[in-house]
Amino acid sequence: MAKKNKKTAEHKERIAAKQNKKAAQKEKKTKGKKGRDADSDVEDADLDSILAQYAEEQAKFLKVTEVVSEPPTPRSSATVLASPSNRSELLVFGGEFYDGNLATFFNNLFVYNIDKGEWKEVTSPNSPLPRSGHAWCRGGNTGGVYLFGGEFSSPKQGTFYHYNDFWHLDPSTREWARLEIKGKGPPARSGHRMTYYKNYIILFGGFQDTSQQTKYLQDLWIYDCSKYTWYNPVLPTASQKPDPRSSFSLLPHEAGAVLYGGYSRVKATTGVGGKPVKNGPQRMTMKPMVHQDTWLLRITPPASDAPASAAPAIRWERRKKPANAPNPARAGATMAYHKGRGIMFGGVHDVELSEEGIDSEFFNTLYAWNTDRNRFFPLSLRRPRAPGKKQANQVKSRDRTKADEEELLQNLKALEAKKGIRNEDDDEQMQANTPKSEDEPEQPEKPSIVRFEMPHMRFNAQLAVQDDTLFIFGGTYEKGDREFTFNDMYSIDLVKLDGVKEVFYNEPENWHLLNEEESDDEMDEDEDEDEDGEEEEDAMSLETASPAPTEVTVPSVTQGMEQLEVEEQEGEPSVQDSRPLPRPFESLREFFNRTSEEWQKILIETLREKGQEAEKNIKELRKDAFNIAEEKWWDSREEVMALEDEQEEAGIGEVVSLAERENTGGAGRRR
Repeated sequence: MAKKNKKTAEHKERIAAKQNKKAAQKEKKTKGKKGRDADSDVEDADLDSILAQYAEEQAKFLKVTEVVSEPPTPRSSATVLASPSNRSELLVFGGEFYDGNLATFFNNLFVYNIDKGEWKEVTSPNSPLPRSGHAWCRGGNTGGVYLFGGEFSSPKQGTFYHYNDFWHLDPSTREWARLEIKGKGPPARSGHRMTYYKNYIILFGGFQDTSQQTKYLQDLWIYDCSKYTWYNPVLPTASQKPDPRSSFSLLPHEAGAVLYGGYSRVKATTGVGGKPVKNGPQRMTMKPMVHQDTWLLRITPPASDAPASAAPAIRWERRKKPANAPNPARAGATMAYHKGRGIMFGGVHDVELSEEGIDSEFFNTLYAWNTDRNRFFPLSLRRPRAPGKKQANQVKSRDRTKADEEELLQNLKALEAKKGIRNEDDDEQMQANTPKSEDEPEQPEKPSIVRFEMPHMRFNAQLAVQDDTLFIFGGTYEKGDREFTFNDMYSIDLVKLDGVKEVFYNEPENWHLLNEEESDDEMDEDEDEDEDGEEEEDAMSLETASPAPTEVTVPSVTQGMEQLEVEEQEGEPSVQDSRPLPRPFESLREFFNRTSEEWQKILIETLREKGQEAEKNIKELRKDAFNIAEEKWWDSREEVMALEDEQEEAGIGEVVSLAERENTGGAGRRR
């Protein structure tokens, strides 16, 4: 028995010695890795251990906390969303920042209070791990925010990791919850898009980075928020569906969802010099492709008597090419949903010069895409009109009259108190001697900067619309070999379009190098223009000095509407609409006041056809009539604004019908 115990003890000592030796070798190997050159491109990073370390640090937060903070640091591929529970809040999550050497990923949640102009950073014990290229959307009928996927990489981006986790965020309590799904869910990806329809979450496309290539996806997944189940609808073999892509626009629609654009790489056969040839040596390359097609995803929920596991029926319908689409085609042009239309900003158009370099053109134009009519409208800022002399004199006289009345009232009060008549000089002296109260701020708040030019050109900017206001956050710009990540945010009133308000702006890193390069380019262009100018002067001397007479025509409202009807006939066929149209320079309230009776008649006729006329009282009829009028006002907004701009250029500031002017006096009856 003693011999057996002795053998067992020796065996334990031998095993312990082996373990100590193995641990020492592992520690030596780890120190050797840390001693490598930090600037070396060789990277041997264990993503699992890095993510485990992030999760360990995340667990140190014991509860959800939010503190007032500065705006988010520079980041790209983050997500911005208008809070579905608070109309004065924006949500910002995730993103990455690459400084030219190392990549940093974020998982902090920022909340921006629009009314207060205040940022807050939220920390949570179970927040999703750091990522970029993820997608999120509001939950539709079920509320909250849903997030899926994204990517994470090693610091030098040598290896990538794609997420396939699914999260729910309660925007009121700021609490994250990872959703455990029933059955199979979407595979890992990034660059995909999500939107909502009733109680469904729609997910499509994206890409996966493998060690050999980037694989673009075209699979569709629908999540039922009430059944906690993902569906992957299988289409018939002959059915059409969008090509694989990422970075497209996916917007909600009354029938399901609409899809526009995107980016992918497709296989192409080229010659040795990069040009396509019929004969001779050829090679297979991956050619970038910017998609410009549009699709309607029609979703039909299962019948009420269908089995609980029944999936919704879906059908992809390819639409015609949208009218007035941005030209040239551009990638990285992001879009936000606003009342039946998508608001698009920015983008980049690449022109491949050679295999060594690519020349890129960046944009900062703003478009509205009417999803029902499948038509784009450019949106331009409108400077406030300067008041005329007559209007300015009226304002001055009105202000003077008001001041006289106030002075008279003050003198009457002074007489009643037997203190004599006071003049303006006494008031000024009294105000100067009166000490300021503690509640009164010493310095006025810093006024917001408003510009009448769009933000700098960029692509992959993040957009969100909250209460008719568009917010533009961040984005990327490239110049030569340099890449600049913007750290700014702007807001634009989509109703007035009266300028771009700067929420915050921090100059991008190394931005001064860009200005130096641009100044050098301008000097070269000036030299070329001087040479061309001399040639133009010689040519102008041979022409006649007097220009040909030009004829100026003032467009009328009727001509403008006829022109819009002709343009619409060139696009997709539409049903003839005899409903009232808003007039130029007419607000939504004025439009409804003028056409209220017509909308109520239309609504009554519709209800009569459905046999529901007796179910509505007068108040409900008026409310529903206003909703229909508002929908028509927004649907016609782009055309009416185009007419307003044309009439302003022609000197017309207001359009009033002669019938309305009959009640304003005899002067209104004259032409």
